[in-house]
Amino acid sequence: MERDERSVYGLSFGAAVAAYAEHRPGYSEDAVRWALERAPGVRVLDLGAGTGKLTATLLAVGAEVVAVEPDLAMLGELRRTLPAVRSLRGRAEAVPLADGSVDAVLAGHALHWFEMDLAGPEIARVLVAGGVLAGLWNVFDDRVDWVAELARISGSAAIGPRDTLSGWRAETANAHLPSIGLAARFGTAEQAEFPHRQLRTADSLTATLATKAGVLVMPKRDRQLTLERIHAFLAGRPETASGELAVPMLTGVLRARRL
Repeated sequence: MERDERSVYGLSFGAAVAAYAEHRPGYSEDAVRWALERAPGVRVLDLGAGTGKLTATLLAVGAEVVAVEPDLAMLGELRRTLPAVRSLRGRAEAVPLADGSVDAVLAGHALHWFEMDLAGPEIARVLVAGGVLAGLWNVFDDRVDWVAELARISGSAAIGPRDTLSGWRAETANAHLPSIGLAARFGTAEQAEFPHRQLRTADSLTATLATKAGVLVMPKRDRQLTLERIHAFLAGRPETASGELAVPMLTGVLRARRL
């Protein structure tokens, strides 16, 4: 993804902040614990924190969190829901923290938006030696038939390769570290997935997919048609047509240690 395109997509969420806060899932606590298990301490930077979905999970597992987010609307929602958390406006490419000030940097559904040629050295700068960098993604478990079909009919704007279990490993493996010369700062990246789920209906799952960046930047008519197609599919499948269901998901983690 080119820099200008990354910026447009990455900053698209602020216009839908209320829907994002309501419909996006949180993160598996087991996944967050695994991401942090090699960190030398409990000071954690949630980078690209959005509305605080990952921040809340970090607090639940006992981390001391500082949240950094570039979008003022998203940051405002985080401050409203988590007023006790230290939160700063800032970007991954210019982190507003001191050198060696955190034991881990985590990014929930954000690492792929960073310009890692700039963000990588910044992340290394604020981490202590032996500190952990981890990206987390909630992905659909497309080993389940109806989920695989949903991914197919939704289109890549709503459910891209990185949004399914079968695609996220290939999309994220070593994508942000050795490939841009950061191997001297970080060790070999590790990947793991942890069972997760989100309770949804046909309506609310459609609303969740409406918060995806690719859908948010669509022309209005294309967005409407995409969401109508998704809802019609969900309303027509016995697994999703009526009532609440637990959407099969996993939280995938990409983890590396600062050398």
